Amino acid sequence: MTTNSNGTIPRPDNLTLPITGGEFSRPDPQLIEQLRGVSSATASAMLHRMGIRQTFIEGPKTTLPGAKIVGSIITLQFMPQREDVASGIQQEYSEKFSALWAVLEHIKPGDVLAIQAFGDPYTGCLGEMLITYFKAQGGIGIVVDGCIRDAPRVQAIGVPLWVRGFTPNYASQSTLFPWAYNVPIACSRVLVLPGDIMIADDDGAVVIPCNVAPEIARVTREHEDWESFSRMKITDGGALFKYYPLNDEGRQEYEAWRAEQRPG
Repeated sequence: MTTNSNGTIPRPDNLTLPITGGEFSRPDPQLIEQLRGVSSATASAMLHRMGIRQTFIEGPKTTLPGAKIVGSIITLQFMPQREDVASGIQQEYSEKFSALWAVLEHIKPGDVLAIQAFGDPYTGCLGEMLITYFKAQGGIGIVVDGCIRDAPRVQAIGVPLWVRGFTPNYASQSTLFPWAYNVPIACSRVLVLPGDIMIADDDGAVVIPCNVAPEIARVTREHEDWESFSRMKITDGGALFKYYPLNDEGRQEYEAWRAEQRPG
């Protein structure tokens, strides 16, 4: 095997890491605000009704029960290591100049970091220090299709996290390496684009494509309204057939109730 004078394997000439997708447009803050009352379950259902079926990031679970986030997504992509390109050798040096450090310099207030890690149980994508920095930059939550490290200290930071688990390993100790940021990623087989919107709560994390987010905000507000009405009626002993979902008679009652709640 050919090596450089310093004993390292030469990297391909046409590859420069980290790879970046460049700047991207974040959604209007007013749109984010309109979506704050929408649950992940409602968002998933409405997207499915629109024909967008693969939006739930299956696998990652919340580490902070009761937490909910709604925000613009910024992405980080891990890829398999290959010794002539990137590996965990000289970890402290190599990771500092990788996509892992670079993406944190692009975090803006209200951002949600989504990480592609192939569900790997051995790669600790982030730990205490980097999550502390993420929070200081204004990041509001992290969704990882994989694991993180420093469990007790990370929990104390208070950043809402959706992860598959914890590991003692650092980011490039196993078989992955932080490769690119601000690029399309596959997060548990869900396509995630920078600037999409993440809604995550106790049910899990759901991606709302930025191009349909305004319509989702509109239809989900009505959906949440009639579910509130139906919940009230069923709690009071109303007929399930009439109130969930609403039949014609239930719909008429709902419209009357809604008019009373929102005069004018």
